[in-house]
Amino acid sequence: MTKHKWTVLFLMIVSLAISSGCVYRASIAQGNVIKEEDLAQVEVGMTKNQVRFLLGTPMIDDPFNKERWDYVYYLKLGRDNAQFRRWVSVFFEDDLVSEIRRDQELAPDI
Repeated sequence: MTKHKWTVLFLMIVSLAISSGCVYRASIAQGNVIKEEDLAQVEVGMTKNQVRFLLGTPMIDDPFNKERWDYVYYLKLGRDNAQFRRWVSVFFEDDLVSEIRRDQELAPDI
């Protein structure tokens, strides 16, 4: 092989090695996206069907506690450390909203 071919081969290997380190990482979204205007409409005394219409089906369906719905949302943007976490719990008594807990803290390691 000539010197020119070795140089071309070397440059190809180097460029391949450099470009392979640039792997795309997709954003990860999990859970229910809850719009603030929809959450603001949920009030004490609403029925489960009304809450489901506004917020959708809850992410967590606890078989041991049918009187609590948890809406959890988590978003991580690609390689960035930017994260968005949200957790809202709606409590019911006799199929009517009795309490709404907004902006609860998720575990930081999620």
